[in-house]
Amino acid sequence: MFKALYLQNSPEFSCVEHNISKEELLKEEGDTLVKVHYSTLNYKDALSITNSAKIARRFPMIPGIDFSGEVVESSDPNLKAGDLVFMNGMGLSENHYGGLSELAYVKGENLLKVPDNYNPFDVMAFGTAGYTAALCVNRLLDHGIKPQEGEVLVSGASGGVGMVAIMLLAKLGFEVVALSSKVEETPFFYQLGAKRVEDATAFYSDGGLLQKSRYQAAVDVLGSIPLANICAQLNYSGIVAACGLARGMDFPASMAPFILRDITLAGVDSVLAPKEKRLRAWELLSRLISSKEITEQIETIDFNEAIAVSKQIIDGTIRGRYVVKIA
Repeated sequence: MFKALYLQNSPEFSCVEHNISKEELLKEEGDTLVKVHYSTLNYKDALSITNSAKIARRFPMIPGIDFSGEVVESSDPNLKAGDLVFMNGMGLSENHYGGLSELAYVKGENLLKVPDNYNPFDVMAFGTAGYTAALCVNRLLDHGIKPQEGEVLVSGASGGVGMVAIMLLAKLGFEVVALSSKVEETPFFYQLGAKRVEDATAFYSDGGLLQKSRYQAAVDVLGSIPLANICAQLNYSGIVAACGLARGMDFPASMAPFILRDITLAGVDSVLAPKEKRLRAWELLSRLISSKEITEQIETIDFNEAIAVSKQIIDGTIRGRYVVKIA
């Protein structure tokens, strides 16, 4: 038996710490058994654990869209016992038992080996949030943005995606504007590398269809009205990499910025991104951000604290990243 967080919906929804048999785990599709050392809490995990959104596609389910650990056994020819590996997304906690568990059983082809300059804790310090930020930054770089061409806006700056996006863009020489309703956290945003802080509250209300040009690019986790306002404030041929729906799935915008300013709205998916994109994202992270830099921004919690912290994430009362110690 091993412990895991366990979601059930009969007779009603519950999330509890539960002992599960290895036999039940091995019914999942996979070829590699991993002893999990660390997981993490992303916004998506908090939604699942608190039942604030329908993340799990079936029940029972183990939440956790990330994990890192050590291979116990594998029939994948590219893996062997003792390899340090990690996984982001790929159906974890949706249609496959996730990472908030002492053991995970997955397809070896979906695992990545921990980069040489990181350890299993480091990759969970980034987690899906940091990896998504890297996907977004790569999308902006592929569009051709340059440091000398203006500011880059990052919404949700106090969250995991925003935090890492600011760090990456600052390292690349861009002037980064942190968009957040937590303006009292200004010293924290400056520490990450932001040049200034913009109060997000103004972006929560409908603005003009075409507003003053202010930013050459943006990374957005909010969606809905804030995303519409961001698009309306992009410079000519600007781009926004949109990866989140924190303010809603709707997009109450106009075609004006797209037609009159030639802007691009680029969607970024982290769940099923091809391995090539995943490896490129982690190459960017490992090249620009050291283990010390990312772990300084992280708080470690024990397994039994995950439910309480998830509720705080939904309430918006905390900032930064949380790594969950499993083993």
